[in-house]
Amino acid sequence: MTTQDLNSSEFNEYYNRYIDKLSTNLSLIEGYKTGKNTVLNFFKSIPNDKLEYRYASGKWTVKEVLQHLIDTERIFMYRCFRIARRDTTSLVGYDQDIYIEPSKANNKSIEELLNEFEINRNNSIAIINSLSDDDLKFVGVSSESPLSARAAAFIILGHDIWHMEVIKERYL
Repeated sequence: MTTQDLNSSEFNEYYNRYIDKLSTNLSLIEGYKTGKNTVLNFFKSIPNDKLEYRYASGKWTVKEVLQHLIDTERIFMYRCFRIARRDTTSLVGYDQDIYIEPSKANNKSIEELLNEFEINRNNSIAIINSLSDDDLKFVGVSSESPLSARAAAFIILGHDIWHMEVIKERYL
């Protein structure tokens, strides 16, 4: 299954900003495996003195961005799993900003955050491996819009790229 298989009716147009970051022939499972290494290597390469840097008042630090990637992957993989299991309950959105302070990301070492990311990504890979193509094609409702299980999974990959680009442009 690749991004080319996605239909724009499977997700809210807002998520095009993430889907468009992916190559059209990206395989879902390979995207998760290579994406894991890309994210880990990217954050390992950031100098320690930049990990708690904010490019403007009220913006997240690099550590908080990494925590945001972890939290968002958890939420979207939960959506993917529920939808793939044919749960037709409408899934609500979440306020990403309220997650940061209680996460205490800046109190964690970069090694702790990277370990948390890797464990979470391995779990996501296990979930995707447990789902059939038919499971991944199933469309549910999230944030009052259609969302397929596969779109939820692909969004995570583009979301990672989006935020790494922001870090390159505004933090480093």
